Amino acid sequence: MNPLRSPKDARNSADAKSVRQADGEERGAIPSSHGLADRLMRAAWGGVWLVAFRPTPRFCHGWRRWILKRMGAKIGRGAAIHPSVQIWAPWNLEMGDFAAIGPHVDCYSVDKVTLGPGSVVSQYVHLCTATHDYTSRDLPLRTAPIVVGKEAWICTGAFLGPGVQVGEGAVVGARSAVHKGAVKPWTVVGGNPARFLKERRLTVGE
Repeated sequence: MNPLRSPKDARNSADAKSVRQADGEERGAIPSSHGLADRLMRAAWGGVWLVAFRPTPRFCHGWRRWILKRMGAKIGRGAAIHPSVQIWAPWNLEMGDFAAIGPHVDCYSVDKVTLGPGSVVSQYVHLCTATHDYTSRDLPLRTAPIVVGKEAWICTGAFLGPGVQVGEGAVVGARSAVHKGAVKPWTVVGGNPARFLKERRLTVGE
């Protein structure tokens, strides 16, 4: 018996083990849903990101566009990608002309991520195209694409879940979470879960 564990901890551990045994065999780690080829491609991309992408100066957007295109991404003219952006699979990323991804964005592109022309994804946003089916004991992977429309703005620290569509010109407020469904064009949403706040009306540069 571990001398650092209290009798109460030991009882709790034993109780938990009994529940698992009564419910069936104890589960180990969730098996990977990705094949060998996919894992090798992501390993290669991880090396490229570490050596030739992440260390680059912020202004070298053209160089990072070139790297992402070589890795299978579709990147439009003038698109801006900051060096600290983490992209799970660049071949699942599509960016329109002058779209921008800010610092420390987590682009979990297990499925496709499409950013329309002129759209902005601000710092620390999480674009999450994958989840697990919690109704199944094996927690199988479930994916769905994310689409951000033309001139939409995903503000700092927001979360977009699998299958979310953000309409043209829409704004998802800072720290908001859109778990499913669609954000209507030219609206502003906020909160967790995100809800409609108001319409977006341009007063400059229409």
